[in-house]
Amino acid sequence: MTRIIITGSKGRMGRALLACAPQHTDLVVTGQIDQGDDLRGVIQHGDVVIDFSSHNATQEIAAACAEHKKALVIGTTGHSEESKNQFTCFSSQIPMVVSSNFSTGVNALFWLTRKAAEILGPDFDIEILEMHHRLKKDAPSGTARTLAEILVEVRKQELEQVARYGRSGLVGERTAAEIGVHSLRGGDVVGDHTVVFAATGERIELSHKASSRDTFAHGALRAASWAVKQKPGLYDMQDVLGLK
Repeated sequence: MTRIIITGSKGRMGRALLACAPQHTDLVVTGQIDQGDDLRGVIQHGDVVIDFSSHNATQEIAAACAEHKKALVIGTTGHSEESKNQFTCFSSQIPMVVSSNFSTGVNALFWLTRKAAEILGPDFDIEILEMHHRLKKDAPSGTARTLAEILVEVRKQELEQVARYGRSGLVGERTAAEIGVHSLRGGDVVGDHTVVFAATGERIELSHKASSRDTFAHGALRAASWAVKQKPGLYDMQDVLGLK
């Protein structure tokens, strides 16, 4: 039985994890903490920590896991490249799964997006559209950013040189190199993502729409079960699902 500790247990994803965990018979929740609680007070009771707290807390959580040799699954988003480097360095000591989205369907979207970009080539203009609930704090979503990172990797580009985060005013004609990334916020939308490949005379759209956070929770729990069996290293959900 794998023992899990959930950080951010009172948040939307934390509550979803607690609700879904009993459906995973190989897992048991042995600790749950939220803002103001001390992870080090409960970490010895777990084998793996699932973090859906805040990007401001991730480095401290990763340091505690490394100190106590506990596997770590990170689902928080909104990290800068600098802050991400500061906590992923601990993957040399522990297995660490970091993903912007733990949904099986979204990870299939990542895979399909890569394949479509490889097949279609540079003749197709690419735009990314994402929508989330009105309370989401970061934009674009971590999932949208991952999609953009996949696309620039295929096209051998630098993201910040080609990304266009919305458009306003007299911006001129769209360049062939740019990748549009657009964020919508409203209501209680769990998460919608669409990648548009548009060329003269045809258009391909790849979409994923989430109606429940349970799909993310089940994926994170699956990642936790997988992570405790791995050697120290930095992994993502594509590794968990065997898509690499």
